[in-house]
Amino acid sequence: MIANMKSKLSPIAILVVAAGFSFAALAPAAAEEAKSVIATVNGHDITERDVALAETEIGSDLGQLPPETRRRVLVEYVIETQLMADALEKEKAASGQDLDSALAYFERRAKRETYFENKIKASVSEAAAKTFFEDRVKGMKPEEEVKARHILVETEPEARDIKEKLARGADFAELAKEFSKDPGTKDNGGLLGFFSRGQMVPQFEEAAFSADLNEVSEPVQSRFGWHLILVEEKREKPLPTFDEVKERILNGMIHQKAQAVAQELRSGAKIDYLDADIKKQVAEEQKRADDQQQQVIKQIEEMKKAQDAQAAGEDKAGAGPAAEEKK
Repeated sequence: MIANMKSKLSPIAILVVAAGFSFAALAPAAAEEAKSVIATVNGHDITERDVALAETEIGSDLGQLPPETRRRVLVEYVIETQLMADALEKEKAASGQDLDSALAYFERRAKRETYFENKIKASVSEAAAKTFFEDRVKGMKPEEEVKARHILVETEPEARDIKEKLARGADFAELAKEFSKDPGTKDNGGLLGFFSRGQMVPQFEEAAFSADLNEVSEPVQSRFGWHLILVEEKREKPLPTFDEVKERILNGMIHQKAQAVAQELRSGAKIDYLDADIKKQVAEEQKRADDQQQQVIKQIEEMKKAQDAQAAGEDKAGAGPAAEEKK
């Protein structure tokens, strides 16, 4: 079962097991985990740290397993990783060059992930995310929402005929089931649920938000046909709570931090592209960036000239009366 979970050895497991790469050296806080031995495989220690690393790699594949079962699966995964690493050593299934290349690549990747965790992710705190949230929420106003049903038909005469039926006491939902051409709402009596501005086509939106409660609208034309709209409820959409958007804010802040760090690292590095196609792409991207920068500089200079000219004109206008008075 465990062997089928991943079709190849995990990058981190290869390093920890086959190459003996020490994450404790990169992350001192994990030293205690590295000392706690859970099992041994052919003389190799399987530690709590190995299990923690396995969790970061395949944890999302394990769903909602009970904690004890989850831990057992992770331990067995690490054991099988060790067994496969041992088998590779015995059988020499890969050439030495292939194995060395793989280990070198996965070592770089593991170092990148450790740097990312320690220098980027750890630098973005929940407190900073909450401050960001509160700053944004201050300027937000609750959105108005309406809950509506509609009946969609092809022509205005059809819409007016249905409106007459409604005026004589027919049930809106039942007529929607019978006549509406909207397959998404027809079977539910034309119910659209709650929606805010910007979610519907303009003509429909304007009619829905200006309609009185429980009054059938006049026929409204959109690119889909002719609508009759019944607004059943209006409310203000509550602003999101911090807990509802916390993960999205944190992920966005981490992404921005990662971009800034990567840019800083690139600016201090010497990077030579040897592949001709990639080198050409990079040159074209750099040229576009330079052109955009020059346009921005030009716009700033033009704005400054306009401001200086305006200030000079105001000074001249202000000096005129004084000069006349002096004469």
